[in-house]
Amino acid sequence: MASSSSKPFVCCIAGPTGAGKTAAALALAGQQPVAVINADSRQTYRDFPIITAQPSAGEQSVCPHLLYGFLPTEEKLGAGAWSRLAGQAIDGSLDLARLPLLVGGTGLYFKALLEGIAPIPAIPPDVSRKWLERCEDEGSLALHRLLSESDPEYAAKIHPNDRQRITRALEVLDATGKTFTWWHSRTPAGSPYRTCKIGIALGLDELDPILAQRIELMFEQGALEEAARAKEICTDPAAPGWSGIGCAEVYRYLEGELSLDECLELWRKNTRAYAKRQLTWFRADKEIRWFRPEQADEIVRFVSTAESS
Repeated sequence: MASSSSKPFVCCIAGPTGAGKTAAALALAGQQPVAVINADSRQTYRDFPIITAQPSAGEQSVCPHLLYGFLPTEEKLGAGAWSRLAGQAIDGSLDLARLPLLVGGTGLYFKALLEGIAPIPAIPPDVSRKWLERCEDEGSLALHRLLSESDPEYAAKIHPNDRQRITRALEVLDATGKTFTWWHSRTPAGSPYRTCKIGIALGLDELDPILAQRIELMFEQGALEEAARAKEICTDPAAPGWSGIGCAEVYRYLEGELSLDECLELWRKNTRAYAKRQLTWFRADKEIRWFRPEQADEIVRFVSTAESS
């Protein structure tokens, strides 16, 4: 195995939505050649640049921005597939002598790239849909009991109300004939990179008004019009691109299920809950060095020291 000093150096900028990750990346771009690589599952979607808060054209003109806004609404980009694309983007950035900056809030993406992930093949959409529908009809408790019969080791690790993980395990078993436990035993060990992990965060009480203001700005910038155009392309509310926070609420507004005030309130509520989950995930990673968004100079110094060490 190569020594850690011979591994390529990459910088990760993580944290909750709205905390200032893009600003931190641009601060680093002002000091050295970098390439920003998207590590946010929602910002991969082509039809929702406003609602998913993708970096603006002006921000993206500062340095190369990769893996933003390329995925159709009807497609899903799992952590394994993203990590392969990110690896290619990292290699390309290093070839151009640019520091790869992985920027985003999807913890599983970072985990897949830096710690390895089971090589589970893509699951056919009809299989995924079948298990989502069964979960709707039968409930997560019934499906958890079913999972306990086929994969008791994995079922014991997850809560009976965890619909997402339960249906994921069952769809993988259905499509591949192998349990989640079997696949996880084939997870590669060790990171191919030398990493510097930065967290950008505020307390939830501080973040709350920022998130509310951000949503209002999205409406001013044309979030409703953006969603209406996306709906002309893909009308399936179960499509992966529509499942994101903001997209789902606006879809319901366009369908007449919510008033505009109800849409906004639900969007704000769900965004705050998501930010809380992100903070919980990233706080568990003791390798992350945390900064407030206004500490740009400290971030630049920290990365410079980590890169040279």
